[in-house]
Amino acid sequence: MKKISFSILFLLVFVSAKCFSQCEVRNRVQADGTMIYYFDPTVFYYTQSKSLKINIVTDKEHYFVALQPSPFPAKKEGRKIKDDLVIQLANKESYKLSHYDTQYQNNDSIMQVLYLMDDKDIEVFSKFEAISATINMKGTEFMRTYTFKLHKNAIIQQLECFLKNEEVLKTEDEKKE
Repeated sequence: MKKISFSILFLLVFVSAKCFSQCEVRNRVQADGTMIYYFDPTVFYYTQSKSLKINIVTDKEHYFVALQPSPFPAKKEGRKIKDDLVIQLANKESYKLSHYDTQYQNNDSIMQVLYLMDDKDIEVFSKFEAISATINMKGTEFMRTYTFKLHKNAIIQQLECFLKNEEVLKTEDEKKE
């Protein structure tokens, strides 16, 4: 009986630790002094020639979908990416997200494009898996469509963590002030 109880206890601890680690929110201060919160990017699409990582980023006022495509254009060409992103969700609807910013990070070895989520779309994105994304990749080719094969529910999980922890984040900032 003790072995069964110990096994159940161990399993519960292991499962709960895994659940909490999925909500590991990171933060960093931007050049303009604002704090952003984000998750490590998750691979949604991968082939030998192309890949796409996605994560959710927030400044606690707005939510953004951040894309890290590979290959990506040189900085001069990449700065021309200004078109909106179209994401199709499992509800068979397509959503257009407005281009917000194109950033080059880690000595220009990573390109990240941020797209602003409308407040009205956050609920839908937190319920339905992502199926595909279409982006105009000026400099490498024109329209590029990624049909997701991996981690289709990562946006749901990340939004769920942010929405659940929104009050916690606000409380932390209030303590710092």
